[in-house]
Amino acid sequence: MTKPTLVDSRISAGIWQGAIAGLGAATPQINITHLGQALAEVAVDHDSTRDLWRVSVPIPSELINDGVQVFAVSTADGTRLGSFSLLAGNALDDDLRAEIGLLRAELDLLKQSFRKHCADQQG
Repeated sequence: MTKPTLVDSRISAGIWQGAIAGLGAATPQINITHLGQALAEVAVDHDSTRDLWRVSVPIPSELINDGVQVFAVSTADGTRLGSFSLLAGNALDDDLRAEIGLLRAELDLLKQSFRKHCADQQG
């Protein structure tokens, strides 16, 4: 039996939807948790054309907050299949701007080093 894998994931209209391969023919129990609490209303349907299990769950509005919210997707026996994240709010803006600033600084340093290396090789 192949290892179960989360092969597709998206959020649309407040509902997370994913596709899981490698779970076999019996209907699996899929758990989706946030900070250790299981989400209710997890729906699992078989897609026989692609031999996948389609999973969907509405994301409760009380779990949408500033910052990063991470949801874990696993089987009933605890096998981790993957995760998905929600990013929202003003607190995130500062984090992203700082990260982009660091990435730009690192890129500038790499460009300078590369140019120096190329100049040294020619000279």
